[in-house]
Order: sequence, then C-alpha cells, then structure tokens
Amino acid sequence: MPDIPWGLVAGGLALVLIATTSAYRVDAGERAVITRFGQYNSTSGPGFHLKLPAPIDQVTKVKFEDIRTDLIGATDGDAENLMITGDGNVINIAYAVRWRVNNAENFLFQIANPEATVRDATESAMREIVARSTLNNAIGPERAAIAEQVRERVQEILDSYGSGVLIQGVDINKADPPAAVDEAFKDVSAAQQDAQQFLNQARAYAQQVQAQAAGATAAFDKVYEQYRLAPEVTRKRMYLETMENVLGKVDTTIIEAPGVQAYLPLPEVQRRAAANREAQEAQK
Repeated sequence: MPDIPWGLVAGGLALVLIATTSAYRVDAGERAVITRFGQYNSTSGPGFHLKLPAPIDQVTKVKFEDIRTDLIGATDGDAENLMITGDGNVINIAYAVRWRVNNAENFLFQIANPEATVRDATESAMREIVARSTLNNAIGPERAAIAEQVRERVQEILDSYGSGVLIQGVDINKADPPAAVDEAFKDVSAAQQDAQQFLNQARAYAQQVQAQAAGATAAFDKVYEQYRLAPEVTRKRMYLETMENVLGKVDTTIIEAPGVQAYLPLPEVQRRAAANREAQEAQK
C-alpha cells in the first residue's frame, strides 16, 4: 500500500480553506464590516471582495437600507403607557419609531444593544417633549409637531452615543386620556366644542350687524349729500317715500279730485265746532 502524501493533503485542505474563507459577497442594501483579530479593520459595500482567511479576518454583514419599525406604548388590549403633560394632565400614548443603520461599524461596536437603545431613547424623548406640551395639544392639533420634535431629540441622543442609527420618523398612533377619565374628558371636549360653536355664531351675528350698520350709514350719508344740495326737494321726496311705505300697507284709497277738499284741515274743524256751540247756546 503506497504511502499517503499527507503533506500534499494538508496543503490542499489549506488552499481550500483559504479560497472559501477569503472571498465573500455583499448584497445590495448591505454593508460588510471586517474585523482582523477581533478589531475593526474596514467596511465594504455591495459586490465580491477578498480578505485574509479565517480566523484572521471575520465578516459581519449589516442590513444598511432596511427600515425597522418599533412599536412602543399602549398598542393593544388594556395596556396603558401613561405620561404627564406640561399642564399636569395624564395622557395614554402609543407610538412607533422608524429607523435604519447609516454607519455599520458604529452600529456594531459603539453600543451593546442598539435595538433596545433606540427604543429607550425614543421613550425618553417622548416623555421629555410631552412634558412640555398641554393635553389639548398632545391629543389634537400639535400631534404631528410633537412627533417631529421627538424625532429630532432621539437623533440628538443617538448621535451623542455614536450609534450609527438614522431615525426616519416617529408616528403617534394613539394619544388619549386614561380610560378611567375618558368619558368625563369627552364631556368636557363636547362642551368646549359647543362653546366654540356659540362663539363663532356670535361673531357671525356681530359681523352681520356691523355690515347692516355700515350700509345704513352709507345710505344716510348719500341722503344727506342730496339734502345739502336741494333741501326742499329732498325733504319732499323723503316725505313721499315715507307716506308710500305707510299707506302702502293699508286698504284705504284716497282720491284727490280738482276742486274737492279730500280732508278737513284742523282749523276748519275747530271753526265749525265753535259755530255749532254758539248756535246751541242761542237756541237756549
């Protein structure tokens, strides 16, 4: 039996090991972090690359462009995530943070547990920003602004850690009063809406009255200008318009014929009454 060339076998195995552990492939959207004897050496992008064989160089691949979403707070069931607002109220809030890796080596080596760090930093920032806001703003018109402030604050915290994480956004999914006071808060909210509605109606009525007053003033100014130019004509016209408005609402028709006195002037009535009294006294 011929002797086995163990030297050649060992050399062949070594060559196979070197070939299989020296080449590596990085997919699109990934970064490969190379460590040499356990220390950071370099970072490579997508494509085929060569390195020193294991165990000298080790490759750790990181999903670089994947956006990860973490849900935080009261996302289901009866769980509550309570925070104190700036005006001393309590809010039950649920939110999500979207993030991705933007520096692979920092993500791997700067912090021990980057996923948990992102969650903790987001919750800390949310409590900080909510503590500066009122309850009405937190559950109403300022929710988007609060979410943006939280995103900026979380990024500041993570950058101070050198985490290699980029915060894409923060979404507030739920912001309500605690369940124990929810019904009472709804009553208060309804009362506030009614008060706002009445206030809007009062403002609309005030604007209508002001517009009518302005119109009446403008009409009076026009009449006054005409009166200054022709007092007698304007006075007669106003008298005729007034009589038209008054008599137009009654069923009596007055006809004035030439030579006919349609009414008795007051002096004539008084004269006839005095004559009647004198005739009655003479008969006595």
